[in-house]
Amino acid sequence: MVSHSELRKLFCSADAVCFDVDSTVIREEGIDELAKFCGVEDAVSEMTRRAMGGAVPFKAALTERLALIQPSREQVQRLLAEHPPHLTPGIRELVSRLQERNVQVFLISGGFRSIVEHVASKLNIPSTNVFANRLKFYFNGEYAGFDETQPTAESGGKGKVIKFLKEKFHFKKIVMIGDGATDMEACPPADVFIGFGGNVIRQQVKDNAEWYITDFVELLRELEE
Repeated sequence: MVSHSELRKLFCSADAVCFDVDSTVIREEGIDELAKFCGVEDAVSEMTRRAMGGAVPFKAALTERLALIQPSREQVQRLLAEHPPHLTPGIRELVSRLQERNVQVFLISGGFRSIVEHVASKLNIPSTNVFANRLKFYFNGEYAGFDETQPTAESGGKGKVIKFLKEKFHFKKIVMIGDGATDMEACPPADVFIGFGGNVIRQQVKDNAEWYITDFVELLRELEE
């Protein structure tokens, strides 16, 4: 067990911070919003709940949900235009404070790149720092599946991305922040995991995270001290 003061030191001296997106950086679950927009909300949100609880392998859950939603390119674009995701209070300030300190900020999501890049642009995070799943479309814009080669399409995918970041950029200390079981599993290789319950509390994460917060102000305060 690492003491809380050591965890805080690690966070303040990290050279990279990785955030989950759905229910962490934004208030919604992107796939549920897409399902709602496409008229299959109830069936899909039940599947999301089972996947987040770790009951179903991630790729199987993703395949199953997307087969139900069948989102077209036009529907994804309309969702972003008509119902853009809402940033979680405090995230904009936290990301910009980290960037001021020359900390690299990454978004690692089991959600969709088109939605996550939209969020990244609002936070001045370059798209090269985004790791997420890519939807595929036929030439007429209809849904054609997703890119199954992305690490984020697999269970344990977030850990694979963090391992890749350490190898590529030689980061000494990486912090992972997120609300779900898939985020907690990414530590190790992440050096610190901070559970976030500001939008939704997942009991398994709350019970097992060494550091659990419900407001990004708590992390901003650590950086100010």
